[in-house]
Amino acid sequence: MNVTQIIRKKRDGHQLEDREIEALIHGYSDGTIPDYQLSAFAMAVYFQGMTLDETVALTRSFVESGQVIRWRSGKPKVDKHSTGGIGDKTSLALTPMLACCGVDVPRVSGHGLGATGGTLDKLESIDGYRCNLSIDEFQSVVYYNGCAVVSASSELAPADKKMYALRDVTATVPSVPLIASSILSKKIAEGLDVLVLDVKWGSGAFMKSVEDANALARQLVDVGKHLGVQTEALVTDMNQPLGRMIGNGVEVDEAVDVLNGGGPPDVIELVLAIGIRILLAAGVQPDAASARHALQQSIELGTALEKLREMIDNQGGNLDAERHRGLGHTVTSTEEGFVNRIETDRLGLAIIEMGGGRKHIGDKIDHTVGIEFKVKIGDAVAKGQPIAEIFCHTNKAKHASSLVSASIGTLPVPTEAPKLIVDRFE
Repeated sequence: MNVTQIIRKKRDGHQLEDREIEALIHGYSDGTIPDYQLSAFAMAVYFQGMTLDETVALTRSFVESGQVIRWRSGKPKVDKHSTGGIGDKTSLALTPMLACCGVDVPRVSGHGLGATGGTLDKLESIDGYRCNLSIDEFQSVVYYNGCAVVSASSELAPADKKMYALRDVTATVPSVPLIASSILSKKIAEGLDVLVLDVKWGSGAFMKSVEDANALARQLVDVGKHLGVQTEALVTDMNQPLGRMIGNGVEVDEAVDVLNGGGPPDVIELVLAIGIRILLAAGVQPDAASARHALQQSIELGTALEKLREMIDNQGGNLDAERHRGLGHTVTSTEEGFVNRIETDRLGLAIIEMGGGRKHIGDKIDHTVGIEFKVKIGDAVAKGQPIAEIFCHTNKAKHASSLVSASIGTLPVPTEAPKLIVDRFE
């Protein structure tokens, strides 16, 4: 195999054969192909894109670079994946709800990336919680409890992990085929039957336009189905935070509120929408009304909250241990009018500046940091009105407050609230 010819072929816009992609990823995995050649390949893909067949071959090659989890026959294995957003705690609430509805939920999750928070960072705010399980331990928790949320194992899609680190430092992360193959390779390696994706667009998402989000959603669904997983995708709005709480410990608290029968309406709407699609695709409910009822029953009967408590206990944690918050500081509106814009990425950056996210690999997370964001697009605000409460050390409050304050824009006339769920692909 001539690696240079493969790179040239893709650089010039030609379609690669399956065997060429497989050889490239295999060679990169075993170290015979160096980083600089894969960097050139990634840049060629960034500019030229990939066909569906090429993306399927790339995803399959990532999967085959490691282990695929094999499950004993039993309940359907399902999962959801979000492309990342501000205040997105749907996984924390939905995972135990689904496990009460006739499916198993083996979740391999991640830490925060850029300004968006990670599910594992939130769970690690729970005293004693252990996310780094072996595959055998992971399977045991799922078989016993019906759900588990763990960090990615080095045994699952290791070629993707290696290539992602390369993409992160070569400005090739925002490529639809590379994003799709990276997401799906890890999910397929979980041994799933059903996957529903939450593809976000907006100021607090990686995809800044709804058109880009739609393209990614369509690609994810098509590739997932080609590789044998029943796959659907929702495209959702991330031009404002999801719910009220942003951070780690505070988002766990809000997810618990949902499982206690409360919580913000937008979080509940999205949790139910994704859950309904999963239960229908898994074939455990006959229609949307029955699926909604099953999910709501898991909250009303308290079984979902107990399931979350059991899962966390089985992974070494204590959900009921107090999660401390930093000192509260009120942020007030500098304008009067109707909220028409929230630069949600600024809120994610405020969390990072307060210590609740990472500036560098290996940075320690302060789980007491958070924001309670009190307004939504379309709300009327008066000058001096509290718009947020931030929780952090006093010496970090001024800069964080300025980021939060600058995130909001107003108009003198009412603004229509954006639709949360924009589209669905199946």
